[in-house]
Amino acid sequence: MAPTQLDRALNSKNLFLGFAGMVTAVAAWSIWGTDVFPAQDDPQGNPENWTADEMRRWLRARGLLPDENATREELLERVKANLRIPRTSKSAASQQ
Repeated sequence: MAPTQLDRALNSKNLFLGFAGMVTAVAAWSIWGTDVFPAQDDPQGNPENWTADEMRRWLRARGLLPDENATREELLERVKANLRIPRTSKSAASQQ
């Protein structure tokens, strides 16, 4: 009986190399994470002039997890209500 496409895929070196590459990438991200890929800086200036993406990024950096379906006005209201909350960091969280 001739090998099926599934048999050929399971014996493929490319499939193995792709899987090994994904495992390596996940391991690298979990080890180095934000040290190699630093977070973006906070948006500057008046929150009224920020884009919706900047407001979402600002809220996420403070652990406030914005709703993806929130309107710009809802995001702006939430940013203004939480302006005094400092940005969370790994070192601050591990010291507690």
